Amino acid sequence: MSVKNPKKILILRFGAIGDIVLTSPVIRAIKVQFPDAEVHYCTKKGYRSLVEHNPYLDKVHLLEDSLSQLVKVLRKEKYDFIVDLHRNLRTRLIKWQLLRPSATFTKLSFQKSLMAKLKINHLPNVHVVDRYMEAVKPLGVKPDAMGLDYFIPDEDVVAKDWLPETHRGRYVVYALGGQQGTKRLPFHRMIELCDRINKPIVLVGGPEDKEVGDQLVEFFTKSEDNAQFEQQLTADLGKRTTVFNACGKLNLNQSASIIKGAAYVFAHDTGMMHVAAAFRKQIFCIWGNTIPLFGMYPYRTKFTILENNKINCRPCSKIGYDKCPKGHFKCMEEIVFDFWLP
Repeated sequence: MSVKNPKKILILRFGAIGDIVLTSPVIRAIKVQFPDAEVHYCTKKGYRSLVEHNPYLDKVHLLEDSLSQLVKVLRKEKYDFIVDLHRNLRTRLIKWQLLRPSATFTKLSFQKSLMAKLKINHLPNVHVVDRYMEAVKPLGVKPDAMGLDYFIPDEDVVAKDWLPETHRGRYVVYALGGQQGTKRLPFHRMIELCDRINKPIVLVGGPEDKEVGDQLVEFFTKSEDNAQFEQQLTADLGKRTTVFNACGKLNLNQSASIIKGAAYVFAHDTGMMHVAAAFRKQIFCIWGNTIPLFGMYPYRTKFTILENNKINCRPCSKIGYDKCPKGHFKCMEEIVFDFWLP
């Protein structure tokens, strides 16, 4: 099925942060190649800030409490084509009720489950962005190889002087969050990582990450009792780690602004990794129970993978768990922090 000269196109993706950022090349490619078409985007209300400032979009629709109410609104738009970049029950219901030409992408749910449960690898070496592009092939839209987009409104640009003086030059961002526990480093390994980074670090995350961030700040804060000893460590060993905790202090766009200003970004397998990729940052991505082969590694930017490939229980799931199902958490406990920052 092909659609010639569409005048109005709807893109469906309800969440989450990283997945929505990863749809940005599809949005751009459609609008650039069909400049006269209206491009609409539908997502959950909580993710509005990720798309409402995108100049390639003409209109944003939000899923709040009622799917049927949303469908009523969408039906009035009379779309020529629907691009389904979520492919779940709700998007199927929307497409079924709108009765418009549509296409979706290969989700690889079965292949991921096969890899996680039986360690049988039938996963293609294809990034999810390139799989998303399958959904616009019927329109004749081609990928442009320009990477991801993220647009920060002027009011959310964080001024340099908001940071402490120690962090107003070159700083490193560590996005320490992760929805699942098996995607996050344990605290003592976060300490090791920050010590290894050995530069001013800004911690980025949500309110749920603030407590851990405060504990990291406390660990690396010089105490008056040990001031002379710590000064000697700095002089003799070049210890330069100083940590500022921005977790819970910024909204998503403001956190993105901090990432945009960073020299390097360290992140777990989370949405902030993809935000960093949108700004073409050099990323050090930390993988626990999930694997890059799932197709969600940083897109079209320089990155280094930090993972433990010497265990046979990884990946243990497509997404993650609160705790290691084996009890040893070797995927995170035994990662070697083998990197150097100039």
